[in-house]
Amino acid sequence: MSQVIPEKPLRVVVWSTGTIGRHAIAGVDAHPDLELVGVWTSTAAKHGKDAGELAELGRELGVKATTDRDELIALRPDCIVHGAMTDDRLFESIEDLTGFIRDGVNVVSSGPVILLHNEGTLPAEMIDAIDEAGRQGNASLHVNGIDPGFANDVLPLVMTSLSQRIDHIKVSEIADYSTYYQPVVMKDIFGFGQPMDTRPMLWESGILSTAWGPVVRVIAAGLGVTLDEPLVEEVTRRPAPRSVKTHSVDVEEGTMGSVLFRVIGTVDGVPRVTLEHVTRTDAEAEPEWPRPHEGDGCYRIEITGEPCMKVEFTHHGEHGDHNVSGMIITAQRLINAVPAVVAARPGLLTALDLPLVTGRGLVKVGD
Repeated sequence: MSQVIPEKPLRVVVWSTGTIGRHAIAGVDAHPDLELVGVWTSTAAKHGKDAGELAELGRELGVKATTDRDELIALRPDCIVHGAMTDDRLFESIEDLTGFIRDGVNVVSSGPVILLHNEGTLPAEMIDAIDEAGRQGNASLHVNGIDPGFANDVLPLVMTSLSQRIDHIKVSEIADYSTYYQPVVMKDIFGFGQPMDTRPMLWESGILSTAWGPVVRVIAAGLGVTLDEPLVEEVTRRPAPRSVKTHSVDVEEGTMGSVLFRVIGTVDGVPRVTLEHVTRTDAEAEPEWPRPHEGDGCYRIEITGEPCMKVEFTHHGEHGDHNVSGMIITAQRLINAVPAVVAARPGLLTALDLPLVTGRGLVKVGD
């Protein structure tokens, strides 16, 4: 499939104005193939404020944020760029997204990540209901981002196009989360800064396979292999060796400070696809665990076979911070995919269903 180029700018609503949403506003505004027509906010105090102000662009865009869902659907946008928090409202967010496509609006969303792949995690009847909503509204839903997303589905699968034989694929995020601002994720979901005997739901059996299992499954689907069930989970949590203050939570010495977890897909008992996260709140902690070769964080893809290959993908913002740029690349993967998703068949789409997505139109030439 070739790259999709729209005949005229596509009308886009950005759904949320928070960590991802404010970068999405800036990204849609800067994209020549897209037109920002609406912005949703969950915060009453932001209702009526200009999108440019909420995105801290230093100028107004002439688009006012609203808390009214129906007002935005009535605009008949071509697509919603959805960056609202979904980790703490999984099924409610699925209902929201299903409602959008049933109403005839295409959606690209950063969550819930359980929808990154359409088989093996959610019950088949739930996926069927999403697909049926898409057929009713003739609209598509694509959930992606950077992780879960491009760094551990598109990028590793593209690398496998160079392989003669594949024995094992490992995709890793290795990062210092001290500057990551998402208190609910950091404290309540991961448990950073909590006593070591606290058991957030993320570490209960089966939850990692729900959250990151779709990454393992989409890689397997891209390679045409059938995984054993269930997926294998491994978790190692470590206490903080010293007290640190992060952007989201204060981590006292002895409370949970680092975690290394894996979700492993096996075939006939042999590991074939591994998702690994190495997450620290103190860059100096756990020196024996994997580290980026440069910077504060990276995504690493390792393919064992013939030949053996390794790629380390790093990013940082103009001012050096990798957590800010992480939000930008999450938003931009969605934004740049909008034309392809709008042109695609209705229903739930994975990365395997889309043509080449690039940053077309974003190279600035002349003045």
